[in-house]
Amino acid sequence: MLINAELLLQYHRCKRRSYLDIHGDFRETDGVNDLLLKLQRDKIAYQKTIVSQWNSCQPSYPQGDWHRGKIATVELMQQGVECIYHGVLLTQYSDIQLHSCELTDTENITEAENLPAISSVSPCLRFPVSSSPVSPNLERYTLLSRPDLLIKKPGQSCFGDWMYVPVNIELGKRPKLEYQTVAAFHAQVLAMVQQAEPETPWLILRGKQTRYPVDLMRAMPQMHRMLWELIQTLERQQAPEVFISRQKCNLCHWYSSCYAIAQSQKHLSLLPGITPVRYTQLQALNITTLESLAQTSPTLLENLPGFDSEVACKIVVQAQAVLENRPLILPWQDEILTLSEDDVTANETMVVSGSYSKLNTLLLSPQQINHLSIHNSPPDIPFTAPIEFYFDIEAQPDLNLDYLLGVLVVDRQTNTEQFYSLLAEKPEDEELIWQQFINLVWQYPDAPIYHFCVYESDTVKRLGKLYCTPHAVVQPILNRFVDVYEKLTQSVALPVESYALKAIARWLGFEWRNPEASGAKCIYWYDQWLRTGDRTLLEKIQSYNEDDCRATRSVKDWLVNFFAN
Repeated sequence: MLINAELLLQYHRCKRRSYLDIHGDFRETDGVNDLLLKLQRDKIAYQKTIVSQWNSCQPSYPQGDWHRGKIATVELMQQGVECIYHGVLLTQYSDIQLHSCELTDTENITEAENLPAISSVSPCLRFPVSSSPVSPNLERYTLLSRPDLLIKKPGQSCFGDWMYVPVNIELGKRPKLEYQTVAAFHAQVLAMVQQAEPETPWLILRGKQTRYPVDLMRAMPQMHRMLWELIQTLERQQAPEVFISRQKCNLCHWYSSCYAIAQSQKHLSLLPGITPVRYTQLQALNITTLESLAQTSPTLLENLPGFDSEVACKIVVQAQAVLENRPLILPWQDEILTLSEDDVTANETMVVSGSYSKLNTLLLSPQQINHLSIHNSPPDIPFTAPIEFYFDIEAQPDLNLDYLLGVLVVDRQTNTEQFYSLLAEKPEDEELIWQQFINLVWQYPDAPIYHFCVYESDTVKRLGKLYCTPHAVVQPILNRFVDVYEKLTQSVALPVESYALKAIARWLGFEWRNPEASGAKCIYWYDQWLRTGDRTLLEKIQSYNEDDCRATRSVKDWLVNFFAN
């Protein structure tokens, strides 16, 4: 069985995905994701830009014939070519074990500097060992490495007085741990092929600092742990437990399949606020259902890793809201007197001071928390004004471009509204639409500007600085910003799976006109617009952006009405 860097990378992100990629039924996978295709295309383009700086050779072999690919790559390495693009390296997993001593328990892994050496390979490439045999047949696992570049360096290897160093090219701007793990994987397989430890591998990224060295003394033990766990996972009869992590899962082709399973199980990962760390802590306490979490005292959770008193209380109330299928007001007091349930019922005036700070939940049951939630309203809820702005932005992250500033102007005095779509049809128009935005919002200097999450306020700061807009112009605008997401999540728990705008607005009954539209789709559509000039793509984006503004309004109006009733 082949194990390549992509499989290891995906295991780093999700243990279940790697298992399904090997053993799953691909008829259950989702269709092609447009944004993922764009990212793949962007990565190839960026790689070509970097590779063009080198006089590189690429091994020639029939597509998918990795054995022939390895032969062609080794021939280039023997010739001592300066740079090899997408070389193919193979080794047996069992070959990197020492004296057939293998690992049975990842907790028995010793520190890298205390491990016995693999032939002439230095300490950072040593594999962790234990004295117990393992069940997998390790000889049937072949490691396939295809680093983006192999760069020739002076040194000693089986090829002569030169060696190679792996270089990986990524779209990210930070040297993520997953990138370093992949780099260590390439270094390990390369070491076995050239019979010498390579110099420090490199990552080429797209941030301000484009080249990062990878510390193998730190990355290699982590890679070996993960590689061993991956093999153990692949040997199992069943896939690992489902866990829906929205940021990591959205681009996965198994998402719909896993999500359906999670829904059928009412899995706790669907509850907002449940991270992998928190889920592990709840499992240890045998809290695995909404019912059990809803009945848990926050004091049982608040000192656990990933929790504190405020988080513990919010998660318990969140479970209650989902279980009861109704919104619940979150407790907000600085301090709540330590009272019995009867005391709570008898005395509703328990607020020592009222503001959004940490909640003291000592000795309070879930029933008491729920009671307090219903009978005490937090301050600073959004208000209704004569003139209101609703603001939403569409951006192209890879261009660092905010190309659409959408503003819905609601005049409650005349019962009218107008939507302004300030669009940069080409990147250089960003400054123009920024000035149009400034002129528009200054027409009503007292009108609140409602938005959802911090991106809009952060963008106004960025554009003001980028285009040297006077502080006296920008700061009064920022002072009028009201983050509907912040106000809502600080005050109420909703029976939803996510506090994303779409999830909340759809719970309220709001629907986008284009069902397939999303922020990710807009990134793809704008990229296609720049490539093709198809104006229907811009129209889709503008329609989606307007719906985002109207959805923000629906959430804000609901929040105001909820606390008014």
